[in-house]
Amino acid sequence: MTLERRIAGAFALDDETWLRHANPWSVALRNTVLPILILAFWSRLWLGWYALIPVALALLWTWYNPRIFPAPRSFNSWASKAVFGERIWLNRDTVPVPVHHRTAPNILSAISGIGMLFIFWGVIFFDLWPTVLGMALVYSGKLWFLDRMAWLWEDMHDATDEYRSWAGRRG
Repeated sequence: MTLERRIAGAFALDDETWLRHANPWSVALRNTVLPILILAFWSRLWLGWYALIPVALALLWTWYNPRIFPAPRSFNSWASKAVFGERIWLNRDTVPVPVHHRTAPNILSAISGIGMLFIFWGVIFFDLWPTVLGMALVYSGKLWFLDRMAWLWEDMHDATDEYRSWAGRRG
C-alpha cells in the first residue's frame, strides 16, 4: 500500500467524497488549508493554549473541504482531471502507470516535502521568510503535481472499467 493511499485512508476518502472533491471549488479552496494551518499555529503567540481552537478548526476544514461541495456536473475541468489522476496515482501499485508518469510526481512531492521543512522551521521560530519560502515550494510542487495528475488522467482514464466509471464514462 502506498503512503499516499494511507493518507487518503486517514481522510476517509470514499468514492462519493472523491467525486465531491473533483469539484473545482473544492480543489481551489484546498489551497487555503496551508495558510490557515500556519496562521492557526502562529496564533499560539497571541492566544497561548487557546491556539488549539484555531488549530482544531483548521484541521476540521482540512477534513471537511473535500465533502462540502457537490460532485460537479462535468468532469472536464483541469481540477477534476487532477483529482481523478490523483486517484489513479494512489492505485499505481494495483494498476501500473505508464513509465513517463513514474518519476515526476515523486520529485514534485519531494519538493513539497522540502518546503514543509522550511514551514516547520518558520512556524516553530516565528520566522516569516522560511515560512514564505516553504509555502512557495509546497505550492509549486503541489500544483505542478496536480498538473501531472491531470495528464495522467488523460492517459489512463480508459485503462479500467473502474476508472471509466469515475467520470461516468462507459466502455
